Amino acid sequence: MEQYEPDSLSAAQTAAIRRSLTSGRGALTRRSMLRAGGVGALTVGGFASLSACGIPPAKREGQGPASTDVSDKEKTLAFSNWTEYMDVSEDEKTRPTLEAFTRRTGIKVKYTEDINDNVEFFGKIKPQLAAGQDTGRDLICVTDWLAARIIRLGWAQKLDAANLPHAFANLSAQFRSPDWDPGRAYSYPWTGISTVIAYNAKATGGKKVDSVTQLLDDPALKGRVGFLTEMRDSVGMTLLDLGKDPGKFTDADYDAAIGRLQKGVDKKQIRRFTGNDYTSDLDKGDIAACLAWAGDVIQLQADNPDIKFSIPAAGYITSSDNLLVPAQARHKTNAERLIDHYYELPNAAQLAAYINYVCPVDGVKDELTKIDPELANNTLILPDKAMAKKSHAFRSLTSAEETAYEEKFAKLIGA
Repeated sequence: MEQYEPDSLSAAQTAAIRRSLTSGRGALTRRSMLRAGGVGALTVGGFASLSACGIPPAKREGQGPASTDVSDKEKTLAFSNWTEYMDVSEDEKTRPTLEAFTRRTGIKVKYTEDINDNVEFFGKIKPQLAAGQDTGRDLICVTDWLAARIIRLGWAQKLDAANLPHAFANLSAQFRSPDWDPGRAYSYPWTGISTVIAYNAKATGGKKVDSVTQLLDDPALKGRVGFLTEMRDSVGMTLLDLGKDPGKFTDADYDAAIGRLQKGVDKKQIRRFTGNDYTSDLDKGDIAACLAWAGDVIQLQADNPDIKFSIPAAGYITSSDNLLVPAQARHKTNAERLIDHYYELPNAAQLAAYINYVCPVDGVKDELTKIDPELANNTLILPDKAMAKKSHAFRSLTSAEETAYEEKFAKLIGA
């Protein structure tokens, strides 16, 4: 694990997070456009909570006793998750997969939908983590960049593989070894979030749009192209189009991608950079083609058959929301058993059928087919092997890199 280095948010980083929370991926819905429900309550202090400046890391191995795990004595655990990110019964009174876990194990789950965005939630738990105290939560679900920060600060407990046989065996290859948690020693993904190309076939005259090059150079699309205000998505997809690996790129590579996008702005090929508000323009045809998040595409396709998607031959960007056991959590083994529960194929299928995001569990298709054959054949939920091989994660950034990159991106999009 990296040595602890204090870091704080620059103005560019703060602006980028604000964009994400109000209209970008941070405002994406967990199935029903509710994820950003608490954004309005955020203050500058909330954003500042991401700064670790002056805060010591939690004790690591060799620096003191590990937290006391009382799972054997207390058959309970507290799980904090996003809104609308868990399956519910038709009458909306029960959560079937959680109840099945309790019936089988005797472990009662205190399930709380108290994560409205990463920044706000981190502000809630940071004081306890920094003080080496129990947060009152045994399992949390946060987006990859925040998971990376929590792990780097020493604020997550290392998982016991012996308690995760299904998770270890069934985790999809594309999610197995992010650079911020090699081998998934501290985390397991709850879902994946894919960035693809979406287009309105009626607006393109039936023409397929399947590359960033086409988005930026096809004269028939001029003024009707959208890119995203999320730097990692727009730059990451452009890096791939330039033949660069988003997991290994250099400063020069990044500048080349920014320059490529700048040309699209200068010649007015790009209509605008958007958050998830691109959906209405794409639906109407005002935007003919754009970068889009897979969850949005699935929802749009349900009402508009003209909405199509493509996976560029160069590849696409995938991020993830991830399960972590916070430092000092008192029911670590119980939490690990719950993680493993969701990597058993029937449970993974039931969850995927409800939330419609990328399922990180391999081999789940047959079980999902029993529930909904259409969803089982949707590669935005279950990427096939060919699609999974094209998946790329944007590499972790140092604080200095993130500041420099976000400043350049903000200038590009006029933020």
